[in-house]
Amino acid sequence: MNIMDFNVKKLAADAGTFLSRAVQFTEEKLGQAEKTELDAHLENLLSKAECTKIWTEKIMKQTEVLLQPNPNARIEEFVYEKLDRKAPSRINNPELLGQYMIDAGTEFGPGTAYGNALIKCGETQKRIGTADRELIQTSALNFLTPLRNFIEGDYKTIAKERKLLQNKRLDLDAAKTRLKKAKAAETRSSSEQELRITQSEFDRQAEITRLLLEGISSTHAHHLRCLNDFVEAQMTYYAQCYQYMLDLQKQLGSFPSNYLCNNNQTSATPGTSVPSVLSNVGSSAIASTSGLVISSPSNLNDLKESSGSRKARVLYDYDAANSTELSLLADEVITVFSVVGMDSDWLMGERGNQKGKVPITYLELLN
Repeated sequence: MNIMDFNVKKLAADAGTFLSRAVQFTEEKLGQAEKTELDAHLENLLSKAECTKIWTEKIMKQTEVLLQPNPNARIEEFVYEKLDRKAPSRINNPELLGQYMIDAGTEFGPGTAYGNALIKCGETQKRIGTADRELIQTSALNFLTPLRNFIEGDYKTIAKERKLLQNKRLDLDAAKTRLKKAKAAETRSSSEQELRITQSEFDRQAEITRLLLEGISSTHAHHLRCLNDFVEAQMTYYAQCYQYMLDLQKQLGSFPSNYLCNNNQTSATPGTSVPSVLSNVGSSAIASTSGLVISSPSNLNDLKESSGSRKARVLYDYDAANSTELSLLADEVITVFSVVGMDSDWLMGERGNQKGKVPITYLELLN
């Protein structure tokens, strides 16, 4: 028998097997043939694997969106990855903003208050951009890559073996059907032999599939370690950003107070310029936009118009900018009272034998 005859016979056998499976599958769907059910343990393992695959894909895709919000950039990175080439380095949004600020500050003059502040803000934004880049790289290596390896590697193997199991199951049930229909002794003997073979192949494939599926628990344990790495990378990133902004705030707070005053309010200081501005738009607006709990204007006005004192709870920490002010700690209770001629954004605060000005937007008056 030459190679061509062998190939023809093989194709004919494959076609016969495919047709037999198709007929069995169709009759099962129509309720005209019995179906061998998998054992409950194997069914649970298959369900667990499918659930793991679905949620791993969703988590992976949304993490990619979180790390790179630009869909065009994600597509570009995907194309370069498939071509096994390194994507060109691009400036990220914080770095671009930082460069604009530095350029603007240089144009306005580093010796001016605004120019100097812009340069300092720009340098901080660029540091945040660098931290953002490190977060993306670390997360891609320690979190996204293992998830992708599972989807494109382990689960593809599971899916392949699961399909083979389905085919072996169809072969087994088709053999059972043929045995039931066999009438002649010779035909029945042949059908019984076929059934024993298909049953053996089905059992062997079920065992192979089961062993693969039981590895899903190990996959979960591995993904848990990767998740911890991702959380640690985020923690490092946010801690860096917080420290950068804290340092920037201190640098900006070192500017002379007359550079930061608004609407000729020379008493405003670097630490209170933002609360002072917010107080001008009304406490209700602040509460609705930023979630801050601030005493109502009517209560503050009543206090300013009276000569008495009130207890007030401190909402946020406040560092005194000079000796005329009183430093505050969140949640402490102090005594406050109004002084004639004092700026509308301030009250006089008293704690024991310490006394000094305090910003009203840091306080909540108590009954």
